[in-house]
Amino acid sequence: MEKRLLKYSPLTEATYYILLTLNNPLHGYGIIKRIDALTKGRLIIPSGTLYGAINTLINNKLIELISIDPKSKGKKMYIITTSGKKLIYYEINRLKEMVNNGIGEVGDYYE
Repeated sequence: MEKRLLKYSPLTEATYYILLTLNNPLHGYGIIKRIDALTKGRLIIPSGTLYGAINTLINNKLIELISIDPKSKGKKMYIITTSGKKLIYYEINRLKEMVNNGIGEVGDYYE
């Protein structure tokens, strides 16, 4: 893992899901809807939070603006960068380790 990317870990849950959804190009509202679907409504990201996070992710070169669609009122489309993918893979592995350690210590529990 690149040292410059490690400073972003651990990701907030919102940032994690934003990066995760941008494996395919999406606009802001599409990101919100995709996160809602993935988390079955558990995580709702307000548009102000989303666009603040998007600006930070762009500034840190973790996502990029790929187009502005003039047909859909100028919706901006975003996608994850190679650095963003490296970071999300790192986070997925970090979270898997945490879950596996938890299961190893206290066992599997499902309600």
